[in-house]
Amino acid sequence: MGYQIASAFHIGAAISALIFGMCVLLTRKGTRLHKQWGYAYFINMLGLNISALFIYQLTGHFGPFHGAAIASLFTLILGFIPAYLHFPRGRWLEFHYEFMNWSYLGLIAAGISEAATRLPAAPFWPAVMASMFAVFFIGGILIVRGRAKYNFEAMASAVEADTPKDLAAALKKRRAANCS
Repeated sequence: MGYQIASAFHIGAAISALIFGMCVLLTRKGTRLHKQWGYAYFINMLGLNISALFIYQLTGHFGPFHGAAIASLFTLILGFIPAYLHFPRGRWLEFHYEFMNWSYLGLIAAGISEAATRLPAAPFWPAVMASMFAVFFIGGILIVRGRAKYNFEAMASAVEADTPKDLAAALKKRRAANCS
């Protein structure tokens, strides 16, 4: 009974986190809506990872997926705290971008590897490893490419100063530099 409740909660939180995470990625950064979607993502991921630590059906003991849940908790927390506290000053946005993107990528990798193990005749561990490698490889490239769009220091300074005009000017200056 406890396993069924933890599993149902885990699946619900996973689906919600996938949806909220996508909303975060698609909304304009720094807006109230981005922050609201971000809080929803954070809460669902927290629930997802904590519930994962109570699921032992696969191996009967602490296993590699529990380790992955702990790693996911670290990326989630290391992405949330800098944005929440605006710390470290001048670099918090860079940390937030990096860790939250890896957090979402880990969620996608877990979902794809779960689906890959359901393929007929797919050996369990090779399906998990190959699918996770593919997702992290492609996603890692996208995260690195995405970094180039942002002048994290200027944006973090504008947010810390709470002057949206400065943020817009910093973004406009960055875009102009990228076009030339």
